[in-house]
Amino acid sequence: MSESIAYIGLVNPKSPENVGMVMRAAGCYAASKVFYTGERFNRARKFFTDTKNAHEKIPLQATDNLLTSVPANVKIVGVELIEGATPLIQFEHPECAYYIFGPEDGSLTQTVLDACDYVVYIPTIGCMNLAATVNVVLYDRLAKSVGNIIEERPISKNRDTNSRAMIKDKSS
Repeated sequence: MSESIAYIGLVNPKSPENVGMVMRAAGCYAASKVFYTGERFNRARKFFTDTKNAHEKIPLQATDNLLTSVPANVKIVGVELIEGATPLIQFEHPECAYYIFGPEDGSLTQTVLDACDYVVYIPTIGCMNLAATVNVVLYDRLAKSVGNIIEERPISKNRDTNSRAMIKDKSS
């Protein structure tokens, strides 16, 4: 079995809070790299909220065009609430995927949609924000994978250092 790899592409993100939460999701779900386009995030970067410092382990790279940053042999998955897209519930994630997410206040361009190997959407009532969408997609990828590295880690390695709660045995 080959290695499972996930890249994230963000189209002109406007909110440093959302990018910070995307980086945290990338760290939580073992994404390899995050790319972004546009200037809005750069202007607001001083307010960056990557509370787990995922940017120290996962590169966050600006690019002029997300499509030119797609590594070889990687399938492009557009994530967009759009007619004709596949519901995430029914989607089988490719082993090596580059997920492209549109801006909080817009959609993926037709050029990006045409370049995608797949386009998926999250069935919801209304739309979710960027960070929530990235979290759900990456969690779905993890939940549908077999024998993933995160599944094999003990909970104590994954939780926050301030979390020490335990479930007590009630059988006695």
